[in-house]
Amino acid sequence: MADIGKDIERPLGQAIRPSRSGSGISAGAVAAALVVLSVVGVSSAIALRDKPFRKLQEVAVSTPKTPAAADTAAASAKATPETAAPSNASGANISGPKTGGPQIIHVQTEEGDGPPEAAIVIRDPSTIGQNLRIAHIPDKALIEASETGPLPIRAADGRRPFDVYARPWSGARGARVALVIGGLAVSQTGTQAAIAKLPAEVTLAFAPQGNSIGRWMQVARQGGHEVIMQVPLEPFDYPNVNPGRNTLTVAATPDENLKNLRWALSRTTNYTGVMNYMGARFSADATAMGPLMAELGKRGLAYVDDGSSARSLAPELALKDGVPFVGGDTAIDAVQDRGALLKKLDGLEATARAKGFAVGVGSAFDLTVDTVSSWVTEAKKRGIEIVPVSAVAIDPEKG
Repeated sequence: MADIGKDIERPLGQAIRPSRSGSGISAGAVAAALVVLSVVGVSSAIALRDKPFRKLQEVAVSTPKTPAAADTAAASAKATPETAAPSNASGANISGPKTGGPQIIHVQTEEGDGPPEAAIVIRDPSTIGQNLRIAHIPDKALIEASETGPLPIRAADGRRPFDVYARPWSGARGARVALVIGGLAVSQTGTQAAIAKLPAEVTLAFAPQGNSIGRWMQVARQGGHEVIMQVPLEPFDYPNVNPGRNTLTVAATPDENLKNLRWALSRTTNYTGVMNYMGARFSADATAMGPLMAELGKRGLAYVDDGSSARSLAPELALKDGVPFVGGDTAIDAVQDRGALLKKLDGLEATARAKGFAVGVGSAFDLTVDTVSSWVTEAKKRGIEIVPVSAVAIDPEKG
């Protein structure tokens, strides 16, 4: 050992005593080489233990999985793109404050990519819509209590019922058809059949005079449907033709009409907007229609015009008050005949291929429900996407 120490301390350039074996390699050199090889070996093992480079995904940061995070991650990993959207109604799979901005969701990294880990993904809920697994649960931040029931309202953070309760869709720019079937909740058996038979992409409109609307809304939302409320508006030959209880009229004061509007709005929750029921005279009167549209803008709701009146001022007033607007292209079941219905639906497809989208409005008649259901199946095969009505809205707040 003393000789080794002297060898290390010997100045460069001086002769080195040959070893007994005559190999020319000193014990010190061997020891130094072993040290270097050990360092290289350990470094290589660390570097190659896991895959050094991973595919770029939507994972931003990896964190160790705690028991709680593990359960959340496993649930999120099994979710489909539709069901993976966060919801502020229950807070499921979401950490951090319940706001309308981007939120943090724990998900599982891909299998076979090292030990299980939790990862952090940033998503913007306004671009996805509500988590369909809990779509029937009202978001308390979007409810204003009233004497007649829950009223929709913008949340304190600016989120609108129009955004939160919208059904997710692909976002593709292909030919899209939105179908709205109204009159739900008037007939209990008819409502049950319509919700069960109509494809989930079809939007359902509830009549405020109906019964058990809250229950039917939950069934519809659990089935994946987007829903809207119908509001009775005065037609030209009113009251000989009467839309029903609490109709908004041109002779009523703004306060009276707002009271009737709020009654209709309070019949249930979890809807994205309202659609007129009749109303050719009312929608053509700016003095009567103006307060209605301003109220919808304040509450964050859309307005769907069924397209039955060419004199409707709804498009202009909606733009003025920041209300998402949808204009119907045709009433699909004015004639209760299967051939006539199919002709109207095929016309919607042609319109969608020409301008990108089309909107059809019908009622929950048995023939309408059956015909729409079968047509939707065939239209999808031809490359038509059936979308919720919110997907084709002109939204002044989003430009």
